Amino acid sequence: MKTSRRQPLYQRLAEQVSASVRSGVLRPGDRISSVRQASQQHGMSITTVVRAYELLESSGVIESHPQSGYFVRPLFGRVGAAPAQASLSEHASPAEPERSEPLPVSAEVDVSRHVLATLKSIHQNDAIPLGSPYPDPALFPARRISQYNGAILRSGGPLGVLDDLPPGHPDLIRQIVRRHLETGLSVDPSDVVITVGATEAINLCLQAVAKAGDTIAVESPTFYAMLHAIERLGMRAIEIPTDPRQGIDVAALKTIMQTQPIAACMVMPNFQNPLGFEMPEENKRQLVELGARYNMPIIENGVYNELYFGTAHPSVLKTYDKRGMVLYCSSFSKSLTSAYRIGWTLPGRYREQVEKLKFLNTLSTSTLPQRAIAAYLTAGGYDRHLRRVRSTLMQRCDIMSAFVGRFFPAGTRITRPAGGYVLWIELPAAIDSMALYRQALAEGITIAPGRLFSTSDAYRSFIRLNYSYSWTPEIEQAMHRLAEMLAAMLS
Repeated sequence: MKTSRRQPLYQRLAEQVSASVRSGVLRPGDRISSVRQASQQHGMSITTVVRAYELLESSGVIESHPQSGYFVRPLFGRVGAAPAQASLSEHASPAEPERSEPLPVSAEVDVSRHVLATLKSIHQNDAIPLGSPYPDPALFPARRISQYNGAILRSGGPLGVLDDLPPGHPDLIRQIVRRHLETGLSVDPSDVVITVGATEAINLCLQAVAKAGDTIAVESPTFYAMLHAIERLGMRAIEIPTDPRQGIDVAALKTIMQTQPIAACMVMPNFQNPLGFEMPEENKRQLVELGARYNMPIIENGVYNELYFGTAHPSVLKTYDKRGMVLYCSSFSKSLTSAYRIGWTLPGRYREQVEKLKFLNTLSTSTLPQRAIAAYLTAGGYDRHLRRVRSTLMQRCDIMSAFVGRFFPAGTRITRPAGGYVLWIELPAAIDSMALYRQALAEGITIAPGRLFSTSDAYRSFIRLNYSYSWTPEIEQAMHRLAEMLAAMLS
């Protein structure tokens, strides 16, 4: 999390309780105030107190006894317990990973088999989905969207394929344009092409700007969906140094472009998966200017843009695009519903090529989900839904970060996401994340090993965890097991 953001009330309460434990006012085994009592004592809502207690539990400060309440943990934690003098904030804030330094050479891409195996494992025997690339479905208003879906079916209107040939259903396009306008980007309805999720948008855009054998610049590490698109089209990838706070190194990219041909650049400037950063405004502007100067298209993946932790919607690269060189891609899968897989792209000067490719690839995007989402957006409530989701994700990020800082081995580094729902974790160099993945899977726990996020084995000791799910006893136990596995590997 950004250190500049105002500390939430639940964090303040959690730190107060932690300070009382450190000072000896609260001793191991002492019972602390009930949720209702703490709510009255501190003038906070019950929800705020529950969040504070969840954070304290994940940090090993307190534990819940069913039917009895909350108590200070006797050993202030379990796996690799630290001295009681350590503060809650210290547990929550280990060092961040350093800027990546990939070799400036292009490589063939072969990650799909690893990713497919990982995704399949998530649904095996109700595995704990810490490795999932999707947010917790419980965050979405599925019932309400289904109601619109049913109403459209009952209306008896046309739902044929030919009714929604590219670019897509006009009602949905209108709502997308309106949403962009509300978040600071003026878009003409004719610029929008509806796709089957952001994945198709990215594939179509890449196919429109490059050909087999071309080299595509990507962040390092990068989201494997970007690598999938490159692999599928027979292209090569070159990884660019990337900072966990600043994003892709524009100067390094420029140097590489001066020594070898780069057909396009694919980036996630906001809440990148897996690093979680929000690229600074000046860096965004410089990247777009670099693309324009060298006539290099930039494919911008904006699927996480609505999931920010700050107070304002992040800007997009498309804002600085004066020549139509930025091809913006996004979807509703990460912010509204992952069941319908509705995305879109703003392809700039490549619009005609993208629309033609859309027609050749999938003919059209399914009518019913387009209309259902359009109806939901028209009725209002999207912003209220998003505020709740952002607040929940920020809290769950804090909880998992605190847990990792408290229980994972010394030397572990974690990112400070500015949004989204994934945490990138650098483990001690002796850890093989693929071995950890296999061992965890055998116990019904999934993680995403670092091998999935690069064309090389540079992230052998890294993992990505999904913190969007509610901090249940099952999730906490799975995290404890991961910590125990790591301790055993190091011993």
